[in-house]
Amino acid sequence: MSTAPTLHRTGVVVVGGGQAGLSTSWYLTRDGVDHVVLEAGTATHEWADTRWDAFTLVTPNWHCRLPGWSYDGPDPDGFMSRDEVVAWLAGYPASFGAPLREHTRVTALTEREGGGFVVDAVGPAGPEVWEADQVVVATGGYHVPIVPAWAPALSPSVTQLQSADYRNPDALPDGEVLVVGTGQSGAQIAEDLHLAGRRVHLAVGDAPRVARRHRGRDVMTWLAEMGLYDTSVAQYPGGLAAREKTNHYVTGRDGGRDIDLRAFAAEGMRLYGLLDGLEAGSGTTVTFRPTLRAALDAADDTYRSICRDVDRWIEARNAEGAGIDAAPAAPYEPVWEPETEPGSLDLAAAGVTSVVWAIGYRPDYRWVRVGVFDGTGRPTHTRGVTAVPGLYFLGLPWLHTWGSGRFLGIAADAEHVAGCITGRPTRTTPAASALAREVSPGPWGRDVRVETAAAAAR
Repeated sequence: MSTAPTLHRTGVVVVGGGQAGLSTSWYLTRDGVDHVVLEAGTATHEWADTRWDAFTLVTPNWHCRLPGWSYDGPDPDGFMSRDEVVAWLAGYPASFGAPLREHTRVTALTEREGGGFVVDAVGPAGPEVWEADQVVVATGGYHVPIVPAWAPALSPSVTQLQSADYRNPDALPDGEVLVVGTGQSGAQIAEDLHLAGRRVHLAVGDAPRVARRHRGRDVMTWLAEMGLYDTSVAQYPGGLAAREKTNHYVTGRDGGRDIDLRAFAAEGMRLYGLLDGLEAGSGTTVTFRPTLRAALDAADDTYRSICRDVDRWIEARNAEGAGIDAAPAAPYEPVWEPETEPGSLDLAAAGVTSVVWAIGYRPDYRWVRVGVFDGTGRPTHTRGVTAVPGLYFLGLPWLHTWGSGRFLGIAADAEHVAGCITGRPTRTTPAASALAREVSPGPWGRDVRVETAAAAAR
């Protein structure tokens, strides 16, 4: 016998209790707006559930700024570990009395006849229906892992897992490991395995890289002062295409350092180009495209380009009398070059027992039954505001600026969306500091959605 859903009415439903949804709730709470935050699991649970044991932030701790809740620890230029991030976020909902309903999964969002929306959900006590005038979808944009269509044909002797399911080297079967993808997760997981003494085979994608430090400071601190995290997607070269760019790989591990795949190769890691496919009938022989040398060169070019842009900014500021004391740095020189472009790898013969897929994720908004999506299933919006009155999205990469997908930019985006809901004017809240300046960013990213040629056939 089915249970009739419990009916609730509220002004605003916020779907998602991560940092984006809670930041929105902070502003709505401040302004006295009746609302609820519906979270399928527990608040900010993904930090604990989808990061590996040795995970650290790649942005400095001072970037961690949510509305009414900023990092105030002893190491602002350091990088919090996964457990430290979880602990830092744990007290946030209670700090402002967020109207949070955990373990409440939203299953459908539809428009209500006459205006507003209907949100169907399943909570701890059973089905629920929420009627609201406005809805903020703050579930992020990384929902479904991307894997090649042929992945199920791999031999069952090879363990396959997604980057979100990787925990530590000891949790994998004994043997060598193939990591596919060199975005932030893939590069750092390869590093984690490599440092543990595991033989790693790495399929290198087109992700760019960035120096951890340059001229005595963290590069991301330089970029913040240059105003890059405050540059809107409309001002960025290529405009909305910036939303398809892959983030630069770097690490905050052990106090922060570069990730140099060439150095890993010199130490024994095996590098390959884009993963292309599975040899017919083999079950264990995968093939690669001859893109390794070009990918390494392009990543290094981006690394150098960012350093040069920092150099130019310092020179310009000092010409204005800023007096920035930062000694010039020697340019990066490659420590290893590939002698060949490996075309294939027999996983069984090489002793590879595990594959970690770190290609990326795609959005899945099938539960949002409102016509606000483009042909790829991504929401169309301007700074989170859709063409359907009262429907908003938050927490997406490049929602408005490069900082939008990071702790540093969430507050400004949430304030803007909350201001659209309440009609309250949004203050100008630079993500970085009063030093933020208007500059023209260099072409530092590569337009990359997936890091395997075959993944397009998913």
